[in-house]
Amino acid sequence: MARDQIDMTPLQSRDELVAWLEAGVKPESEFRIGTEHEKTPFTLEGHQPVPYEGAKGIGALLEGMKLLLGWEPIMERGNIIGLYDVTGGGAISLEPGGQFELSGAPVETVHQTQSELMAHLAQVREIATPLGIGFLGLGMTPSWSRAQIPVMPKGRYKIMRNYMPKVGKYGLDMMFRTCTVQTNLDFSSEADMVKKLRVSLALQPIATALFANSPFTEGKPNGFLSFRSEIWRDTDNARSGMVPFAFEDGMGFERYVDYALDVPMYFVKRGEEYIDVSGSSFRDFFAGKNAVLPGERPTLSDWANHLSTIFPEVRLKRYLEMRGADGVPWGRLPALPAFWVGLLYDNDSLDAAWDIVRHWTAPERQALRDDVPRFGFKSRIKDRYLFEIAKECLILSHAGLRRRGRIDHLGRDESRFLEPLERIIETGRSPAEEMLEKFNGPWNGSVEPAYQEYAF
Repeated sequence: MARDQIDMTPLQSRDELVAWLEAGVKPESEFRIGTEHEKTPFTLEGHQPVPYEGAKGIGALLEGMKLLLGWEPIMERGNIIGLYDVTGGGAISLEPGGQFELSGAPVETVHQTQSELMAHLAQVREIATPLGIGFLGLGMTPSWSRAQIPVMPKGRYKIMRNYMPKVGKYGLDMMFRTCTVQTNLDFSSEADMVKKLRVSLALQPIATALFANSPFTEGKPNGFLSFRSEIWRDTDNARSGMVPFAFEDGMGFERYVDYALDVPMYFVKRGEEYIDVSGSSFRDFFAGKNAVLPGERPTLSDWANHLSTIFPEVRLKRYLEMRGADGVPWGRLPALPAFWVGLLYDNDSLDAAWDIVRHWTAPERQALRDDVPRFGFKSRIKDRYLFEIAKECLILSHAGLRRRGRIDHLGRDESRFLEPLERIIETGRSPAEEMLEKFNGPWNGSVEPAYQEYAF
């Protein structure tokens, strides 16, 4: 979540950076599930982007949510840019093009994720509908050009907007036109972190295929099932991708710190101000050698903020973030945490998943990652189609959730949240393939019906 942290203690040693990550280790009894999802606001009339300003803008939406929820506003230079739930730990924030993000509180079960989501949707609708705002559950805006999309008043985005075109073809599309759903999960030791990181990195393309939901750009099919996933292949390769070193001997918190130290920074935050240090490494900043802030040493806040600007397919913070899925309509959102919880929070399923992926090589994992945005389930690794592996993983996840045995008030366990994914596997088609069939059939070559059928 993009809520920049404030802890101004200057750092003395690399060990502190490692310790910051290590502080994420928890006993299994304290494992939680955090789910974040983004959705694209649009005007109910005309299906246009929603500006920040004005009586019916995003700012007004956030003000309304603040009054309704009683959450703390997150302000920047007099503008409301988010909300924070002091008691529960959830937050609402804005992505660069106004994409509206709920960062869910850390909860114990997927049932609670579902309840949180339903409450959030009811609250958002109550405020948004009178403002004439709807929300779209796709991985990418299907009809707007980049130039049409308004810019939210956040200092960090201005810096990113200037830097992105220097390091990749699609960075601005990532910022302004994409939406994701992601799940954040815990680890019980360094070894547990490494195992979960390896399994989830190798299997991230499965989530990409199951949730592929961005086949349109500016009103036409773009040749991909998940163009959002393709965008990440050419956004900024110094900070994204399949982190191959995670599979090498000696992987642990220290190795990730060494990686992060060399990832170019975007900004340093001092008070309300975002200082542009884009392109320089945290390693140089750490040595007091940042050209913009000569002699100044980073703080723990700087480190936490820097880690939030690294975008691999699975990101390590004080938990692991699964980042491979497109944004989807609300009914399918809880399926993502359910899928990963069943695989990673059950030791038998985790072992079985590791058995599936442990013989894959770094070039094979990369090739699968490169193929999945276009080919989805038809991508291959070694001599297997991704579809078969997805089917196998879904069975493992289902078994893991059943063994977890977290029961709701009607006696159902969390495996029921996998039903949308089981339907996808039954039909053998990703959501994007279904949408393309509609586009070529009942939608008569128009993406406009998506604003009804895939709205929240």
